[in-house]
Amino acid sequence: MTVPAGAPGRIARRMSPLWDTTPAMSALQRTGPVSGRLDLVVMGDGYTADEQHEFAADAEEKLDSIFAVEPYRSYRGLFNIWLVDTVSAESGVSGDPEADVVKDTALTSSFFCDGIERLLCVDTDAVAQYAGLAPDADIVFVIANSTKYGGAGYSAADLPPGSPFHGVATMSSDNERSYLIGAHELGHSIGHLADEYQYTGYGTYPSAEEPTAANLTLRRDPGATKWYRWLGAQDPSGSVVGTYEGGGYYETGIYRPTETSIMRSLTSTEFNVVGREAMIAGFYADADALTSSLPLSRPIGHGRRITVRLAPLTGLAEPELTWYVDGRQVPSATGDLSVTPRELGVRGHGHKVTATVTDHTTAVRDPAVRAQATTSLTWTAR
Repeated sequence: MTVPAGAPGRIARRMSPLWDTTPAMSALQRTGPVSGRLDLVVMGDGYTADEQHEFAADAEEKLDSIFAVEPYRSYRGLFNIWLVDTVSAESGVSGDPEADVVKDTALTSSFFCDGIERLLCVDTDAVAQYAGLAPDADIVFVIANSTKYGGAGYSAADLPPGSPFHGVATMSSDNERSYLIGAHELGHSIGHLADEYQYTGYGTYPSAEEPTAANLTLRRDPGATKWYRWLGAQDPSGSVVGTYEGGGYYETGIYRPTETSIMRSLTSTEFNVVGREAMIAGFYADADALTSSLPLSRPIGHGRRITVRLAPLTGLAEPELTWYVDGRQVPSATGDLSVTPRELGVRGHGHKVTATVTDHTTAVRDPAVRAQATTSLTWTAR
């Protein structure tokens, strides 16, 4: 679904300035430096100044629901989460409960966007300005103060030119299933996954070009699919991995890996194994499991202590920390978070000391994704 990138035309905007005083910004979760984390910025719409505490509570509740879904649950430690207070003049959002309801809100959230009741659009220019208050922004969530079911997802192509983030997802605050929209939309912006559902009457997939998404293919032969390494696996969504016709909105001529998943229907709360692997690749595209405050650009003495930090990963993740000198592993140092070159056996000048974390998760079978899930830091000993 393509949604308007700007505000609905019937609502006047006061764009300069968006606020009289700088809105408050706080860290809900900070697990590492912004350079080594996927930074998620969360803001509300339709919350007045007196309702900001409600926004904070709603944000935490929605995030906990999203991060209960795998692989978000296991990889939450790769995220920093920032809350930005966006104060609206009125409580609630436009289009709730009916299309003719108009509210004066900070981000101009509105149901009935493009004539679709559940489609919840925002002013992406305003979102970009508020997101700029956070230390960094990779993904933005907008939580609308509403009980109405709905949401939307914006890809990088829908956002203002120069936006530092590459995805926006909207959802309502008090609908118990709207969090699934956020989980689904992150599948697009982080995992670059395609929708696996189809529309009646769309017929045959119109292109002969293989889709770039990891979860769709034109190849009916299971052994020729992108997910051939997973064929026959019992999937958490309930079916066996194979080739199932229909996806990308079309009924025939295109295939998906499983009968259902969260990318096909929000009655499912699971990514299939192909989607999980793509999401893990996406996490590591923006984040690193290994960080250190010791600069890499300066040579270090043999007695200088090198301290590294591992992201707090759980569940599916299986990170292993190893140390190398000039490419040769030092087995006795495996798992050590703090070492010196001398302790690793370094003698003389110009030797390279490397710390490497590899995620051995069984949720990854593609060697290219395994390589992406590996982070290394190297220092030169003088």
